[in-house]
Amino acid sequence: MPLGSSRLISADSHFNEPGDLFTKRVPEKFKDRAPRMESFEEGDGWVFEGLEGPRNFGWNACAGLQPEEMKAWMRFDDMRKGGWDPAERVKEQDRDGVTAEVMYPTPSIQAAIALVEDPEFHLALVRAYNDWVSEYVAYDPTRFCGLVLLPNRNGAKAAVEEMNRVLGRPGMRAVMAQAYPNGSAVMSEEEDYLWGAIHERDVSFNIHVALGIYKPSPHKAKLPGYGRFFDAPNRCIEFIFNGVFDRYPNLKVAFAEVDFGWVPYVKEQIDNNYQRLEKVNKFGLQRLPSEYIDEHFYFGYMTDSFGLNNLDSMNPDRVLWSTDYPHISADYPYSWRVIQSSMSGIPAETKAKILHGNAAKLYGFEDAEAAQTAKPAVAAAA
Repeated sequence: MPLGSSRLISADSHFNEPGDLFTKRVPEKFKDRAPRMESFEEGDGWVFEGLEGPRNFGWNACAGLQPEEMKAWMRFDDMRKGGWDPAERVKEQDRDGVTAEVMYPTPSIQAAIALVEDPEFHLALVRAYNDWVSEYVAYDPTRFCGLVLLPNRNGAKAAVEEMNRVLGRPGMRAVMAQAYPNGSAVMSEEEDYLWGAIHERDVSFNIHVALGIYKPSPHKAKLPGYGRFFDAPNRCIEFIFNGVFDRYPNLKVAFAEVDFGWVPYVKEQIDNNYQRLEKVNKFGLQRLPSEYIDEHFYFGYMTDSFGLNNLDSMNPDRVLWSTDYPHISADYPYSWRVIQSSMSGIPAETKAKILHGNAAKLYGFEDAEAAQTAKPAVAAAA
């Protein structure tokens, strides 16, 4: 393992997907429509049906570069290979002292897939993506956790079918979505079929930053990323007040890249308003809203000194450190240096939970390591 016996699990890392991912895997009738990477004067970019112009990816692949080298546009051949080659990614993990990573899509690709309204084409893209992800993480399930991308144009039953098709492959140990199976970011009764299935499989439902149907935009914002948590409080309220956790008490919802310094404030405000209005509105909850938040939601962060200084106001068992590698927010290859400075004074037991223990338990890395260790013994017994 990197850096001796120390452990560091990133609960939010990313791929840099190869340009032929979809064209190699979708049925023949969709190959001409499939997302693909093309070269332009400024650099390489993804081309999606129905979206005008290419989507660049320079800020999704610039970790470790000098600041003046971090550009919105770049050539695919100029980026580090770990984004699409797991063998190279393990080397990159080792350089940064990272033990394992939970792997998310490039956001623009995830959003573009969710935007496709043709149910058959949408499902073909989702299946192609999940097949590629499962191939990648199978290289070493002790170093990677893959997330099953759920379709959001085909209904809850189709989402469960895709989950069951892929979940359980080596390294595939949780699910994620850009929108609900009903095709929107507004939860409906239909989703109960999905929550029940996820509850039964005892895996987490993951949200990267926010749910929503939108057109991914090229990298040109003057200050991206400062408001990543905007959707998360509303999503917490939606799950809680729809009674999802009362019906499925072991359901876990994991947010990636939303930070957590805002959580104590939101808990206070929700409880305050709940207590004022419960006798009038009769919400019918079994517990205080803050208690659901402390138990059912996980919060991934990269930099949040305020949150780390206020851990006594929330459940530290639900905080997940992340590197966001290879995106612009990553501190690669100096993650440990930043961790040491930002976590000064935090008790060792709490620090260990945030840096690896919580993620290991939530994403089954402990089980993956045990399975890997047991293989030689099984072979010898045979």
